[in-house]
Amino acid sequence: MSAKTASVTGASPVAEEHDFAALTEIVSGIVESKTPAWWPAAFGVALAMLLICGAMITYLIATGVGVWGLNQPVGWAFDITNFVFWIGIGHAGTLISAVLFLFRQHWRTAINRSAEAMTLIAVMCAGMFPLIHLGRAWLFWFLIPVPNSNAIWPNFRSPLFWDFAAVSTYGTVSLLFWYTGMIPDLATLRDRATTPIKQWLFGIFALGWRGSARHWRHYEMAYLILAGLATPLVLSVHSIVSMDFAMANLPGWHSTIFPPYFVAGAIFSGFAMVITLLVPARELFGLKSVITEHHLNSMCKILLTTSLIVGYAYGVEAFSSWYSGNEFERYGAANRAFGFYGWAYWLTVVCNVFIPQVLWKSSYRIRPWLIFTVSIFVNIGMWFERFVIIVSSLHRDFLPSSWGVFIPTWVDMLQLLGSFGLFLTLFLLFLRFLPMIAMSEVKGISPLAHPHPEAHGRVVEGTPSGARRGEAKGGRS
Repeated sequence: MSAKTASVTGASPVAEEHDFAALTEIVSGIVESKTPAWWPAAFGVALAMLLICGAMITYLIATGVGVWGLNQPVGWAFDITNFVFWIGIGHAGTLISAVLFLFRQHWRTAINRSAEAMTLIAVMCAGMFPLIHLGRAWLFWFLIPVPNSNAIWPNFRSPLFWDFAAVSTYGTVSLLFWYTGMIPDLATLRDRATTPIKQWLFGIFALGWRGSARHWRHYEMAYLILAGLATPLVLSVHSIVSMDFAMANLPGWHSTIFPPYFVAGAIFSGFAMVITLLVPARELFGLKSVITEHHLNSMCKILLTTSLIVGYAYGVEAFSSWYSGNEFERYGAANRAFGFYGWAYWLTVVCNVFIPQVLWKSSYRIRPWLIFTVSIFVNIGMWFERFVIIVSSLHRDFLPSSWGVFIPTWVDMLQLLGSFGLFLTLFLLFLRFLPMIAMSEVKGISPLAHPHPEAHGRVVEGTPSGARRGEAKGGRS
């Protein structure tokens, strides 16, 4: 069965011509081979953007948050916009890894490792902004509920403290989930290592993995428990982030639709970023037989579904403002669409609602560069959605005497650019030095793991016995 046939029948999203050894060679070869010619150039650009980020943070802390374009009444702008954007990006990793694993969606196996890495890096990017927007960044530890000599305790009723608790929990569980799933593959790289230093490093992080039945049993149990812990986080984390706004009595924010609206938007932007990252990686690393059209098609279906949900939320938000009969809510909705930032609102609608509709055509869902372009527009639209929610609601509050306009400064713009530098730098390091495909999981759903035709449709937990036998000795096939 070819990869294209698999994408149509749904039997297996892995090309049948690849046996276990071939899959190992494909994925391990990315780590073991010479550095591709494009990688140093891409890494250099990303590193330069990261250095800009470091310089802007240093300048901000040394000078104060006045270097941003903040004013009264716009006390939040690019800082919290970037925070919510990056937290949303991280949602796809948890959804692909945990939720789709529990629902036994086999197509997740070729993309979950990269999505998990994306989640961790996005959480790092997101966590940077609440710290630097404090003004006195060196006092960030006041957020931690520990006794201190100043008798300062966090306000447990504050959504900002909920942010700290939710994001730190989310990051910890995501890190454990990513690392646990990578242990069998690290053992494979350990056994294939050609230098003592590589063998030592991979050996330390493989935690003595030998691929025995006892190891697999404990691994599958730990992976299932972590998936169960991570699944509620898909709903809780961005719901809590949305409460930063919904708990405030401000037109445009005070809305009960925000938690599900934010969760759908987070999954939407997260899958868009997965496509943005994996389409070029698929081409550059020659992974078309592993990340097949089946994967592209499935991701596009989720992208289209969440686009419809987000579009519905936009409509409900506007209707609720009108139906409330509240003059402030009505003005807030009208100002969002036709006020000073109306251009950003309509850009959001076009990018998030109208452009993804091209994915209704099935043949378009397997055109890599078309869906890559759509994903770029979605990422732009989702950033502007957060900008519109935050800034357009703040700059026109209840008193016309306190109205103002936010104009970003060069520090705002460079800090946004720098956050992408941090993200791309860490993701490029991941692609180069760690297995970007979960080899053991892909082997588990490959046709060779099921010797009988009727076995193709059965539910598989973890890695089947066929793949285990191939990994039994140190993870090598």
